[in-house]
Amino acid sequence: MTVPGIVDARRRDARRAAAAGGSDQPSNQDRQERRAYRRSFRRPERTVQTTRANQSGLGGRHLGIGLTFSGGFITLFLFGQFAVQWSEYPDPTPSLIAWGLLMATTVLALITVQRLSARMPDWLFAAAIATGVAVVVLDLIGSWGETDSGVYPTAAAAVGTLLISLATVRRGHDLVSAAMALGLLLFLGALTEERADPLTFAPDLLAISLAILPPLLGVATVRGFRRMAQRELDLVLVQSTISQPQFAVGMFASEELARIDLDAETLLDDVAKGRTALPLSSEKSTTAADLATQLRLHLIRGRRETWLHHAITESEFLGPSVGLHDPAGLAGMLDPDQRDALLRTIWLLISDTTRDEASVSLSLGPIRPTHGVSARQKLRFPIELTTTGVPRRRVDPETWQAIRIVGPHVDSSRDGSLHLEIECSIDNPADA
Repeated sequence: MTVPGIVDARRRDARRAAAAGGSDQPSNQDRQERRAYRRSFRRPERTVQTTRANQSGLGGRHLGIGLTFSGGFITLFLFGQFAVQWSEYPDPTPSLIAWGLLMATTVLALITVQRLSARMPDWLFAAAIATGVAVVVLDLIGSWGETDSGVYPTAAAAVGTLLISLATVRRGHDLVSAAMALGLLLFLGALTEERADPLTFAPDLLAISLAILPPLLGVATVRGFRRMAQRELDLVLVQSTISQPQFAVGMFASEELARIDLDAETLLDDVAKGRTALPLSSEKSTTAADLATQLRLHLIRGRRETWLHHAITESEFLGPSVGLHDPAGLAGMLDPDQRDALLRTIWLLISDTTRDEASVSLSLGPIRPTHGVSARQKLRFPIELTTTGVPRRRVDPETWQAIRIVGPHVDSSRDGSLHLEIECSIDNPADA
């Protein structure tokens, strides 16, 4: 069985060419195909809610609270600096108003977000950004022309702490764009001020850094957390295939079968209650024939696809990087421990290196003859596992432990990548 859409002939040829040339890096065409697969990947509707699990249940709310407190410490530092330079202001009123406006906006925004179930609509974000612009303008007015006296913008720099508190409720590119605009505004203000000493530009650079770096770090932290959570959820979803029989339908086909069942039940109910007259019209007959054809196709397909096929094709993480060749469906004959260990082996090999570089190709079979007293009780077949972009030195010890559960193995390194041949023994189904 060859998994369609995962490793086509062009990708195999590209890998062979790379290996012949002594390079373990995938071609540009290979990378483009993987990116296209990720963009076109559509998870079954039945699992969309699982992959978009409530952020508070996954720790997202705690992450948001931590980022808010981090921004609060920066705000306290800047407010202390504002208090220190209070006596140097010719008129501190604009900067004081800016601080009051910033604190009121931050508190109101956080309270509103909590009341809206950790969601921040566009109108609220636009209002927060508009308020931030007003704070920057007021603070620049209050500190304008006083750099030689040691007066620098503080409330304007603290606008970045408002952005970092929104990192878990707004899209990352929104916050990055706002932070860049804030930094540009402060930079232009610092450039246009007249200075007797060029060294007075250094505190302005510090203020600009405090304005833009915290939001950028917050966005990076949230993206990393969400990537980790999505990857773990993906692993949980594909592990559910381990308990399937040797040949079965996957999550995609299960949803399709549920739809076909509903359509067929609706048609039969219409006939039974007289809403649809007999004999059926040509349109209804065509609908019934189409449903029967789809059902037969799903039943036939379910006799050719193993759990490993579904684990790969239904995984957003494994799908673009793993190829499977199992014409005899031998993966379905593995016991639960071997299935779990093989899946963990593939997962760990892919996750141990950069995703764009790593790929794994699996080939199962053919069945080898057995000799000895237990020859009729066991079946033996090889599992060949070839990687691209996965050097042996980067393989985690847990991966080797999982490989040993599948069976004895021989490993070698080819062109900087790992090649494994696992000798797998399973119970003979004929003796069951």
